[in-house]
Amino acid sequence: MDLRLSAEDRAFRAEVQAFLAAELPADLAEAGRRCTGIYNDYPEANAWHRILAQRGWSVPHWPVEHGGCGWSPVQHYIFDYESAIAGAPSITPNATHMVAPVLIAFGTPEQKAQYLPRIASGDDWWAQGYSEPGSGSDLASLRCAAVADGHDYVINGSKIWTTHAHFSNQIFCLVRTAKTGKPQIGISFLIFSLDRPGIEVRPIISISGDHELNEIFFTDARVSKSSLVGEENDGWTVAKYLLQHERSHCWSPLLHARLKRMQHRLAETAVGRHPVDQQMLELRMAETGARLSAFEMCELQMISGQAEGTPLASASTSMNKFVGTELRQDMGFLALDIEGAGALPARSPLERHAASTDASGIYLNDRAASIYAGTNEIQRTIVATSFLRHWQPG
Repeated sequence: MDLRLSAEDRAFRAEVQAFLAAELPADLAEAGRRCTGIYNDYPEANAWHRILAQRGWSVPHWPVEHGGCGWSPVQHYIFDYESAIAGAPSITPNATHMVAPVLIAFGTPEQKAQYLPRIASGDDWWAQGYSEPGSGSDLASLRCAAVADGHDYVINGSKIWTTHAHFSNQIFCLVRTAKTGKPQIGISFLIFSLDRPGIEVRPIISISGDHELNEIFFTDARVSKSSLVGEENDGWTVAKYLLQHERSHCWSPLLHARLKRMQHRLAETAVGRHPVDQQMLELRMAETGARLSAFEMCELQMISGQAEGTPLASASTSMNKFVGTELRQDMGFLALDIEGAGALPARSPLERHAASTDASGIYLNDRAASIYAGTNEIQRTIVATSFLRHWQPG
């Protein structure tokens, strides 16, 4: 394994840096740096997505025949790292990284022709209809039902924690189309527009004050059977494929950007702080940096393996997810301590805009990091099962 950048990769990094310097507007960079949620809201995220689309970089990970860039895994990492450092808005992966790979792998030619160009351009924004009230991470227990009626399915039930559903015009959704056999059997994967009778989106405001999440209610909502992706009652196969893509992204570029901003704030807030307190914060910052460097090396090992043709194992993506999210949460704790009383939530939008940081908002929003994309407890079980399967007692 060789993690050194080649001359080609160094040239690519320079190209990305030049693009960001020229094309990333200052207001979008500020919005990216100040984002307290998982992703930036639609206005700034879609504005940045469309700028990337003009360059042909909105969906670089797709196969080239569908509009991808043909970048190596290392180049993808370089792009993510430089974008995070520059403050580029974070874009929800629901469309580009989740439903699009599913359509490429399982969709009909008609579905690919209808949806992929609109995802790449940013014309469609997608929500994910997986979780349900009372189901937690147990997707197999879902109850939202789709009953066949002529050329349509009639959907009744609800979905919860649907990120950006209030911005979205499309949704991919797991529904129950049969009740016999194992819970995993009888689930189907549907894609359809949200703008239709019988669908209601209600907001969920998080403890950080962000409106990212929603609950969706379906009451006799009719969708065409042409909305089915893959085979009826075999949506579990499609869902597992999608989850691999959801958990496989790298965390360290964003964490590096956050660490740099925290280091800057630690220096800014040093005046008036007791020297012993400052020293303790500097030691914690050093420890956090060391943990991030070790985590980054693990991610780079996976990237190097991908570049050499090694398939990405589910245990690796699960480990990446729970280690990355827990490091992210611990960094939130440290950011609060650096700010001290300045981390108290702003009392008004004006105060929030004027503040140099929103450590409390980031901290509160990141409480969900160990839950979304599959709880960390579930991810540890996946890792343990994978290792124990190959373990031979001495």
